[in-house]
Amino acid sequence: MKVKIGILTLSDRASDGTYEDKSGPAIKEVLGEWIVSECEYFYEVIPDELELIKKRLKYMSDELGCSLILTTGGTGPAVRDVTPEATEDVCEKMMPGFGELMRVASLKYVPTAILSRQTAGIRGKSLIINLPGQPKAIRECLEPIFPAVPYCIDLIEGAFIETDENVMKVFRPKQKKIS
Repeated sequence: MKVKIGILTLSDRASDGTYEDKSGPAIKEVLGEWIVSECEYFYEVIPDELELIKKRLKYMSDELGCSLILTTGGTGPAVRDVTPEATEDVCEKMMPGFGELMRVASLKYVPTAILSRQTAGIRGKSLIINLPGQPKAIRECLEPIFPAVPYCIDLIEGAFIETDENVMKVFRPKQKKIS
């Protein structure tokens, strides 16, 4: 079974063609290095509009059946940054540990990491994670949280994600033997 992964870039300027989106492709590149399962990616660039973001997150989860949806951008304190609000609005359960760990990891690189509001949550069988909008920060934030991502997706009955253990070791508890 293919792992369906949604990548949603939130940027007014990238969506109107002012500049090329580099964050969405950076996510796909990093995941391509780690995941050995067959993947199908769904990638979109849209403006920072709350209702549109909610609509696309629902579509990627409910219609496309993405087990993992990664957003990039819109997580800061600026007026138009509404990605965490959209994520919270569409999720049944919030997973704040993802955002907490990403901020801690980012503080090793920039003191402004405390301004980031990325979060994560679950909608149906989809895990939605907000990543920062800077391409350099994609790997810095995904690396510490990704070991927990496949098991989280297992728990919500999403697709099974297998990684190259030489480059990304994920955690899954050992199965208890029934005696």
